[in-house]
Amino acid sequence: MSPQPAASREAALRIACAARALNHLDIKAFVNALADRYGLPLTETRLAQITVEDLREILAGGHAGENCAVGIGLDALKAVIRLFKGEGVAGSDLPATEAYAEGDLPRSIRVAIASNHDEMLDGHFGSCERFLIYQVSPDAARLIAVRDALQTFHAEDRNAARAALVADCQILYLQSIGGPAAAKVVRAGVHPVKQPSGGAAKEVLARLQEHLRTPPPWLARIMGVPAASLAKYERELSRRRDTEVAATRY
Repeated sequence: MSPQPAASREAALRIACAARALNHLDIKAFVNALADRYGLPLTETRLAQITVEDLREILAGGHAGENCAVGIGLDALKAVIRLFKGEGVAGSDLPATEAYAEGDLPRSIRVAIASNHDEMLDGHFGSCERFLIYQVSPDAARLIAVRDALQTFHAEDRNAARAALVADCQILYLQSIGGPAAAKVVRAGVHPVKQPSGGAAKEVLARLQEHLRTPPPWLARIMGVPAASLAKYERELSRRRDTEVAATRY
């Protein structure tokens, strides 16, 4: 029997938005705290019934009885309550994808981007709503899939589950990622690239395309081609070898 999901997809989306609003609170810990209080599965109805005082007690944890200050202002707590009710929650802005068949884009690599809105690089590995999957060549960038990252809420190892979602990619762009999570991404064969400032995905990919034309060593390894920055040294070594071979003939 498959495990019971921790939350419906819509509830998971609201919780993810709330966690981001709470200074990127650890989602797994947040879900566990909500589940301890309201039970599983977490539904939109249950989330909509949470009050500011309830939220303050959840964040205070075992110190709630001591009237503990949670370090988050009243306005921020109220904003989270509105998210729990579904107000201002993203999710209806999924970008359209394009068809792709292997070999369509010669010299291309597959790139994932952690995202929460439209075609934006604006996600953290552990809390983003989705991964945008692009096939990128020096001359084209095609969005071929949008993968739901919220489905990992019920996973025993959420970082491993998220890494598996992008395991067919060579590069993963994100705003931030913790050390243990990064290790699992690397173990899946994916190169994580942190870009804290984020930005439009197409702009990020345009810069990558410039590198694809003359790849530095780290990118050349991913592409399986010689590094452009080392080409002049390779030509010099080849010239020297040819000179040495010619000299031995006379």
